[in-house]
Amino acid sequence: MASTLEKFIHSLDPRALPRVLQIQSGIYFQGSIYEMFGNECCLSTGEVIKVIGFKINKLIASICENNGDSQISAKVELPLNFPGLYKVVADKTPYLSIEEITRKVSIGPTRFGHPSFYCPEDIKLANLTIKHGEQITFSSVEEVNGTMAVNCGVVRNNRSHSFTLPLSQEGKFYECEDDQIYTLKEIAEWKIPKSRNRIVKLSNTLHVWDSSNPLPENFGGCLILTPVYEVKAVMKFRKDIVHILSDLDVEVKDITDCYDISSFLQPLSLEDVFERTSKEFPMVAEIMEGPQGSQRPYNLLCMGKEIVIYKKYQAKRVLASEIRSDSPKRRFLIPMSYKGKFKRRPREFPTAYDLEIARSEKEHLHVVATKAFHSPHKELSSVSVGDQFLVQQCQTSEVLHEGRKTVVDVLACEQILSNTYKKVLLPMYMEGRFVEVIHDKRQYQLSEICKEFRLPFNVKVSVRDLSIGDDVLAAVPGLQLEEEITDSYLLVSSVSRPGDSWEIPVYRLNMSVHLLGKDVQNAVPPATRTTVEEISEEQYYMVRRYENQNLYPPPRPPKKPA
Repeated sequence: MASTLEKFIHSLDPRALPRVLQIQSGIYFQGSIYEMFGNECCLSTGEVIKVIGFKINKLIASICENNGDSQISAKVELPLNFPGLYKVVADKTPYLSIEEITRKVSIGPTRFGHPSFYCPEDIKLANLTIKHGEQITFSSVEEVNGTMAVNCGVVRNNRSHSFTLPLSQEGKFYECEDDQIYTLKEIAEWKIPKSRNRIVKLSNTLHVWDSSNPLPENFGGCLILTPVYEVKAVMKFRKDIVHILSDLDVEVKDITDCYDISSFLQPLSLEDVFERTSKEFPMVAEIMEGPQGSQRPYNLLCMGKEIVIYKKYQAKRVLASEIRSDSPKRRFLIPMSYKGKFKRRPREFPTAYDLEIARSEKEHLHVVATKAFHSPHKELSSVSVGDQFLVQQCQTSEVLHEGRKTVVDVLACEQILSNTYKKVLLPMYMEGRFVEVIHDKRQYQLSEICKEFRLPFNVKVSVRDLSIGDDVLAAVPGLQLEEEITDSYLLVSSVSRPGDSWEIPVYRLNMSVHLLGKDVQNAVPPATRTTVEEISEEQYYMVRRYENQNLYPPPRPPKKPA
């Protein structure tokens, strides 16, 4: 049965990919010529294409001045990078089974992929009863004892209880209210169910309204978001990937079940290649779609180039940011094999609590105050600009507050006077400013810093890495080494120049290949040559947000006694 491309993609389950479609009718009777991102293709009536993926390209926003049930005043087109923070309005239409939820709602490893639902009736399980109205959080889908099920959890009395619900579980499941705020891009990736629209409320704009803003001035209503997808497809006699918007005016028919899908080229993303077993490496592949960017080696990975993929592996990187007061800051991922050397640079601490976090048993933290603080308690010390301290340890102390003794957390320090030391107690809630005094003139390798000090840590390159042609870190006046991450990589080289190898990140490079089935002349991988990777601001926040979900944030600083 034929349907519009838009209707087909809106209802398509990504797990059912790839799908083979036949064009039933186009804009013209003879067919339609369509161009996007420089890829031109002719969607003639009867043409067969294989859909290999799709993602939201933009959003059509219907403007409701009051709420989602009010009359729509206008429709505007919003790009995914449109500024603003948004709150998601819970969908009032229930899902009728767990299977429907897994088919339409994004469930994944990050907190964005942990949707919550409630059921108006009790759900009785073998060892647990889920009470009606209780919030159920979905975390992942997996096979349990031969049956597909969803791993779920409920929180009772601050304790989490885990259980599974089979996909066959039926009932009415309603979305729970979500108190988080999201960017439009995050909503597009995680919060728009298949075959449904999404209502959002503008929580906070990121810029001053101007006439180019498609939303009304001082807008406080709702937006009904309808996605427009970018469809990735392979055509029968082409070796590249074409991109088609789902709102293109063509009708299609799904003929997957009666078509030899192997007659098409099989494009693989870098994630697909990484999921292959280690025994399948090395392999020869041809690039069908190369990455964007002029940074080496990405500028060498162009369409049609044949490469050898030697192995997959995970490697540690240190996430670093340029130290500067204004923005934008440059962001880097530094490999542990970086051969340059670093010297320490002073760190800045906004509170006494930050001093406690940064102190180490290996050396006394020496700081100078750059902001005055007057203590409201005579038992605790005041601070003047220029006062110098050696940080000792955290402890508690009694203070007199409104005639009553109160125990507060304090930081024990030694104040450095002209020719003596004075023991002082600084309240942990103290908001001041301190700058570190560096006595250490030693030069450190990156691995030594990660082993001996707690990140974040401020440094500058004192000896550049001579093995890198252009060491971008050497030109940066100061770096803050923020945290260690573990990332996934593929080691590749050109077929024509097997000795010239590159390490490419799996999850930050938009690239597709197809395997050629050729024998690899030299199966021994060349020496891994790593480079410092400069990443965009968006990639920086994605690395911090998605790759460290298991790290708990530090506790908030103690509050000043009421």
